[in-house]
Amino acid sequence: MTRELIVEADGGSRGNPGPAAGGAVVIDPASGEVLAEVGVWVGVATNNVAEYSGMLAGVRRALRMDSKLVVEQMMGRWKIKHPAMAELAHEARLLLTGTPVRFEWVPRLQNSRADKCANDAMDARASFSR
Repeated sequence: MTRELIVEADGGSRGNPGPAAGGAVVIDPASGEVLAEVGVWVGVATNNVAEYSGMLAGVRRALRMDSKLVVEQMMGRWKIKHPAMAELAHEARLLLTGTPVRFEWVPRLQNSRADKCANDAMDARASFSR
């Protein structure tokens, strides 16, 4: 039996590059319940690297129990040129091997929970999982 989960992910950088973090929430689509919130402190990085880090943290969390760029690149429709992003995408693909997954872009205004996790991690300059 396969359980469907939604991972909403985002990331941010204050300076681009600058202090950066990613965030994600894992949601039960049947009930809408938020099952987990994750923030990952990245250090000094670009916004896009932070978004990949948030997506990867969310996928990791979903497997244990807002970015169009990340979605399009993970679906293979857009090329990944940035070396750090390519490495994170590769890591995500390895992690997801054998797992049915669908990536979908969510506009920033509809992705406020993941954005908040990224900002909480940036503010604290630390990763968290709750």
